[in-house]
Amino acid sequence: MSDGGSDDFDDERSKVGGYEGDRNEAGERHGVGKAVLSNGDVYQGQYEHGKRHGQGTYRFKNGARYVGDYHKNMKHGQGTFYYPDGSKYEGSWVEDLRQGHGVYTYPNGDTYDGEWLHHIRHGQGVYHYQQTGSQYRGSWLNGKMEAAGEYIHSNARYKGNFVNNNVSSTLMTQPLLTDDMWEKGVGGREQFGSLMLGRIHACQGGLE
Repeated sequence: MSDGGSDDFDDERSKVGGYEGDRNEAGERHGVGKAVLSNGDVYQGQYEHGKRHGQGTYRFKNGARYVGDYHKNMKHGQGTFYYPDGSKYEGSWVEDLRQGHGVYTYPNGDTYDGEWLHHIRHGQGVYHYQQTGSQYRGSWLNGKMEAAGEYIHSNARYKGNFVNNNVSSTLMTQPLLTDDMWEKGVGGREQFGSLMLGRIHACQGGLE
């Protein structure tokens, strides 16, 4: 699943199913309990005044699973979401959205470790490409590499500005050299800039 996708599969309020567990004097689910929803989803954990609140595990019939904090029926606090496609998010949640710091592991093995806002990559973060070993470190805006950042490959690197997941055209002539060439002071800015831009495009399979 794309990190921009939805994991809001559950809406316990609209489903009638069985419940076993604690209740308060008003008859509300309150304390620790297990709810089996009519669609096959299962929640086991803490309740407060009829709502999922505290620590809990929600298992979806499609194979997805959330383990972590709830606040008034919403994923809120720290938690891990396991998606049906094998991807996983572990980190901070705010009102059912990935927000704050978190680590997302993609089905192809790529990882993003950094800041999130409203369910998308936003702020400072590091994206690691499993297949090539390359990584991008820097700023993200609305899910894309933006502003100051550094792209590091096994034998080359680019440090400068990015716009919409691409190297800024105004900075393509800035030095982009292998580590050995940095040490020896070798030139060739445009040649290496074009080479690096091609590598960035080739490695962006995990990004959308």
